[in-house]
Amino acid sequence: MTTIRWPLYVLLSASLAFAVAIELQAQERHPGTIEVQTNLVDILASVIDAHGEPVSDLAQDQFELSEEGVPQKIERFEAETNRPLDLALMVDASASTFKDLKFEDEAAAHFIRQVVRPGDRLAVFEFDEDVTELAPFSEDVPQLQGAVRRIMPGAGTSIYDALVLGSNSLRRRPEGRRRAIVLVTDAGETTSIAKFEDARRAAINSEALLYTIVIRPIKSESGRNTAGEHALITITDSTGGAMFTLDELSQLNAIFDRIDRELRTQYLLGYYPNPVPPPGSYRRVDVKVKSGDAVRFRKGYFTAGGS
Repeated sequence: MTTIRWPLYVLLSASLAFAVAIELQAQERHPGTIEVQTNLVDILASVIDAHGEPVSDLAQDQFELSEEGVPQKIERFEAETNRPLDLALMVDASASTFKDLKFEDEAAAHFIRQVVRPGDRLAVFEFDEDVTELAPFSEDVPQLQGAVRRIMPGAGTSIYDALVLGSNSLRRRPEGRRRAIVLVTDAGETTSIAKFEDARRAAINSEALLYTIVIRPIKSESGRNTAGEHALITITDSTGGAMFTLDELSQLNAIFDRIDRELRTQYLLGYYPNPVPPPGSYRRVDVKVKSGDAVRFRKGYFTAGGS
């Protein structure tokens, strides 16, 4: 029996020819077909009733989701998702909030004890004219509480810088986890290097929910810097979070409690965009429930190549 040893280049050429033939056959069966892969888009939704309370126990068929006005098929659904949470707690230390800073810090310490559960991670930031990370992402509640109690007053208020830094820190966290920013401020933007659009884009790209708590040192708009407040309304709505305005600091604990409840009763909706969106574009998303209750959700996202 004679053994024939074909040269390696002959074998490779034959394999390549076979592969090309298979591909040509596939194109003949499906002319003009181009395979395009798209990524799953996750949207966290909070359903709120007429009394401002989270609505739980809704089934998938109660939700309707669309992108750019086109209905989408929900491929992933988690009711009251228990995915671990990464949260950036950002506290305004500007001079205008200093007189109430101790109460503010104690309320934040109480919130940390409530919100951090096994698997969750929280980081503490203070901001005035600068933004400082006082404690990295951790589940060590005493350490985190100690960080908020170390907040010291400063001169300015850099809200946009705080949002950019907090958003980018969350964006670097592992995938598959929920993300949120809780921002406590007097909303008097004065010293940021970043601009409004920088902050808005960073917040959207981080896929974090923004919960803004505005403590008004002056109740009427006369004499109050409202530019930061108006900007925060827009950014908060874009991310699907919520904005709370307090005239009395004694309301702060109740607001922290409400945010904690909402974070525990969220729905996760996932879909593959159809048609496939172009790269580098902003895509508007809409979510509704058949019950007619209000829904808070991320209003859109940037496709790859746009950030």
